[in-house]
Amino acid sequence: MKKIVTVCGMGLGSSLIVEMNTKKAIKTLNLDESKFQVTHQNLNSYSPSQGFDIIICGQDLSDSIDPGNGKKIVLKNLMDSEELIQKLKENL
Repeated sequence: MKKIVTVCGMGLGSSLIVEMNTKKAIKTLNLDESKFQVTHQNLNSYSPSQGFDIIICGQDLSDSIDPGNGKKIVLKNLMDSEELIQKLKENL
């Protein structure tokens, strides 16, 4: 199972929206949803030791996030579904 986390500063609005958009993107890419666990967190709760395969964040947090052994996807526009789909496709 691939563990994906979306991270924003507060862990409320934007990371939740990106989590929902990530789930939609997985469907759009015709991937088996049961093989993905998608969650969201705030920056202070995130730790590389949590073992996420993919960490999704905005440019504002890119320098603050260590992906550990995972991959980091940095979005220029958190609300751009096409950018998210393209970057997921490149990193899965």
